[in-house]
Amino acid sequence: MEEKYVAYVGTYTHENSVGIHLYDVDIKAGRMEERTVVPINNPSDLIVSKNGKFLYSIADEGVESFRILPDGNLEPVNKQWIGGMRGCYLEVDHENRYLFVAGHHDGKVTMMQLCEDGSIGDIADGIFHKGIGRTIAERISNPHVDCVKLTPDEQYLCAVDNGLDHVKVYQVDYEKGKLKLESIIRGPLESAPRMIRFSRDGRYAYILYELLNQVEVFSYELADGEPKFEKIQTISTTTAKEEELCAASGMEISLDGKYLFCTNAGVNSVTIFEIDPETGCLTMMCNSKISGDYPKTLGIYPNGEHFMSLNHETNEITTFRVFYEKKHILMESKPLSIDKPNCVYIHKLNQ
Repeated sequence: MEEKYVAYVGTYTHENSVGIHLYDVDIKAGRMEERTVVPINNPSDLIVSKNGKFLYSIADEGVESFRILPDGNLEPVNKQWIGGMRGCYLEVDHENRYLFVAGHHDGKVTMMQLCEDGSIGDIADGIFHKGIGRTIAERISNPHVDCVKLTPDEQYLCAVDNGLDHVKVYQVDYEKGKLKLESIIRGPLESAPRMIRFSRDGRYAYILYELLNQVEVFSYELADGEPKFEKIQTISTTTAKEEELCAASGMEISLDGKYLFCTNAGVNSVTIFEIDPETGCLTMMCNSKISGDYPKTLGIYPNGEHFMSLNHETNEITTFRVFYEKKHILMESKPLSIDKPNCVYIHKLNQ
């Protein structure tokens, strides 16, 4: 059976958009065609369950669950309040037991129960980060949890705090539905960590720093049942001439695990790194403009031949083909108009 894909793109809805835009995706050609829009308030992040049956989204009301129909369309299931201000990032475990929510506005990590029918249950646990971070323009930075990501073994949850300049690592108790602080990865002062990603083989972690425009590379392993992170590399996401104008914004790893992509706001560029399979270290392959303003995040096509940049301020998605051997990218189709795009998930149907 031919593989079919759809892309779900979340948007801010305080202007002209009304929710999640659903696109039919031509993987080989690197093109998307909009099919419909699913109404929901400010879906600033979304994720698909590992079994491909359900989609979970941030909403002003908290979080919302949808059933993914055979053709990729979304059927609403339920909504739940998260016990705090609106979230900004979602994570789900492989067995679809819990939905984890990051809170930028209130610095909270929330653990939500999930039911067998895909609906979202009650709050299992919630932790507010405390402390004072860097000072910018004479203003003290409060906790801002911008990303939550499970470790490859799923025994721990990494909560990236953009305001406190560190990543808190929580032990996950799936039986009791509890989070317990295990350790902290402390970033450089005034670095503003934005997100964390793990290599496809689970041996390395990559932390993106918004204010330093850097990626720090760590080895990762479970040592006597405890998470162990050791820093092995620091590399810039942009060129030296543009560092002062740049704010690193998005980061993803290709499905084959060979490349790491970063978007850079301010200078409006994308940087592609080669990942050394033996050491996990990065080597810059190319750095190119994305022909838009504020590439908030990006999505890499499953075959790795194309990627899309979600340009938040110019209300568009630009798509590029990657020529790995020649070390450059090329836009192959005209931009897609979409109001305030924030996040994207490319989902394979026929699972």
